[in-house]
Amino acid sequence: RGTIDEDALEDSPEAERLRQEEDLVERLTAAETREELQVEIETLDKLVRLARETEKHEVETKLGELRKVMLDERIQENKEKLLIFTESRDTLEYLSEKLKGWGYAVVTLHGGMNLDARIRAEHEFRTTAQVMVSTEAGGEGINLHWACALMVNYDIPWNPNRLEQRMGRIHRYGQQKEVHIYNLVAADTREGIVLQALFTKIERIQAALGSDRVFDVIGEQIAGRSLQELIVDAVSQRRTLEEIVAEINAVPDEEAIRKTREATLEMLATRHIDLQRVLGEDRRARENRLVPEYIEQFFERACKFTGISIERRRDGLWRVPSVPYELRNVSHDFKNRFGEVFREYNKIAFDKQTARQQEAVFVAPGHPLLETMMDHLLEMCEPDVRRGAIFADPDGQMDGWLWFVEGEVRDGSNAVTGKRLFAIHQTMQGEMRLVNSSVLWDLKPLQNIAVIETPPREDNVIAFAVTNVLEAYRSELAKQRARDAEIKRKYGLRSLEQMIGEADARLIEYETRRIKGDKLPEVEVQNEERRREELRARKQALEEEIRRETSLLPSMPKVLGVVRVMPHPTAPAEMRYDPETEAIGMRVAMQYERDHARLPEDVSKQNLGYDIRSSALASAAEGWTSDVRYIEVKAFTTTGALVLTPNEWLMAQRLGDEYWLYIVENAKSEPLLRTIQNPAAQFKAEEVVEIVRYVIKDWKSESR
Repeated sequence: RGTIDEDALEDSPEAERLRQEEDLVERLTAAETREELQVEIETLDKLVRLARETEKHEVETKLGELRKVMLDERIQENKEKLLIFTESRDTLEYLSEKLKGWGYAVVTLHGGMNLDARIRAEHEFRTTAQVMVSTEAGGEGINLHWACALMVNYDIPWNPNRLEQRMGRIHRYGQQKEVHIYNLVAADTREGIVLQALFTKIERIQAALGSDRVFDVIGEQIAGRSLQELIVDAVSQRRTLEEIVAEINAVPDEEAIRKTREATLEMLATRHIDLQRVLGEDRRARENRLVPEYIEQFFERACKFTGISIERRRDGLWRVPSVPYELRNVSHDFKNRFGEVFREYNKIAFDKQTARQQEAVFVAPGHPLLETMMDHLLEMCEPDVRRGAIFADPDGQMDGWLWFVEGEVRDGSNAVTGKRLFAIHQTMQGEMRLVNSSVLWDLKPLQNIAVIETPPREDNVIAFAVTNVLEAYRSELAKQRARDAEIKRKYGLRSLEQMIGEADARLIEYETRRIKGDKLPEVEVQNEERRREELRARKQALEEEIRRETSLLPSMPKVLGVVRVMPHPTAPAEMRYDPETEAIGMRVAMQYERDHARLPEDVSKQNLGYDIRSSALASAAEGWTSDVRYIEVKAFTTTGALVLTPNEWLMAQRLGDEYWLYIVENAKSEPLLRTIQNPAAQFKAEEVVEIVRYVIKDWKSESR
């Protein structure tokens, strides 16, 4: 009959595993003679009849327990979504029929479904279905934490890694609710008795550690055997249940807790949380991320431009009642990269937090609806792209070309460490400087004007990007990687070295006892030797990982596009940028911050939507910024109305109380500084579409 590699079978994808198991069912038998085979067939027939009779009478204890869980959790009243895992496709179909009979909207997911069907199932669970019944396919690569916080493992897999993988579908970063996971175990079966003994042990360890992460290290709780081996021994009656339970308890609780702590320490080592760094990165994300309002504006304009119906809901979200066929008819490669485009979207949000709170579809770059929209627009506007575009600068500062360049940095494993879009402004005289790519939102597209001039050669732009842009970007990423590497050395390598030392000490102790004539369990010594070798291999792999992750090289930059930029021909003179007046305003504002024990940083050249990032000296000295002001400086020769760019107004809305306007009047004679906190809450700005600006006329009453 040949040897079966059960570990390899367990690690196979579900569809392949089911195919092999069905093949084995047809071929395998314990019988060695025709008479034994006949007895085996008769026994199986009897078992099938009993199973069908049981099903007919609906005496199904686990089904009753499932219903009890659903009633206790009040999922029907609370509209709570439920994820049910089962091992068997037959059980999946059985449960699906029962649940539908109980009045639930049910969707199923299994390994026999192709990519399109899996995507549709996930979408249906998000939108209309309340219950998903899944085989192991649902534990492979799909995250459901955005929709679900309740899981029932109707069948328990014998591979603990698969159990943890299932839990990770909903118990992961970004989950907004408390997660409840139920494991249904028939305690009066041989399998159930083994599992119950293991779970009881795990509960004691959980109580001692105060952590749910013990499921990561179930294998550490059993001395020298896998969970699957123990269950097979129980089912086949190779050993008594008392012997198997005793083996589970052979590792004392104190030893099991120690091993769990070691494994947890190693996991946390490579995920070490540095609070200051997290706070700093969260702040940088707020400053630099693609503003959701831009995506929302783009999507709304794109729908109007292409004639697609889009509706604003009463709750402030959007609805697309009918996505045209030409947008849904995407290639297989598109589906592999982004997913399927559905016929309608009833609840769309462009801000991640809003989408989570209101259980809406989060549309951002990478979402199939937005991606197909962009592909469609590029196809529609191909003649315009070929003709070129001219943008006008209402400030009158920019006259030349605006290049958009993609920069990429890879590590020693050739994995992309970072990718960023850069914008480079090139004057008509050939001078170049880096600007923020969002500057495009502050420019006015000029309609029906073709670009007459030929853009300069892109070679000089690429050379500038390599020297002045990508190297700085590589250095920025290298600092992050160096910090990560130090954390991995400090916690990961040291913890592994400590565990290797402890394993060496135990092996020396075993050898000493052997020399003295003590009789030792050979399996215990072998397990310790195996563990030491595994620790050494992990240490070597971590060292190599650190080396590769800190070896960074930039790729050749790629020019994505270029536009002509010129001063706005009809912008009012009072809106023109006056370098001298602006310089005085910046000096006054910077000095004011210093006089008030703050550390100001001039970022006016970066077009971030503010001119100064200023932090309290105390927090700046600690390496991160808890108290920050984002200051936009407006300077007047005398006085006047406030004029804000779209970037400035959107950042004012986004940053709220942290956003300040510093207004300097009479800049060239007797400078007078006025300050306004959170102008977006204080004023209703008038949008002047012709010059892409927001104007606040009556601002003095709120200044101080």
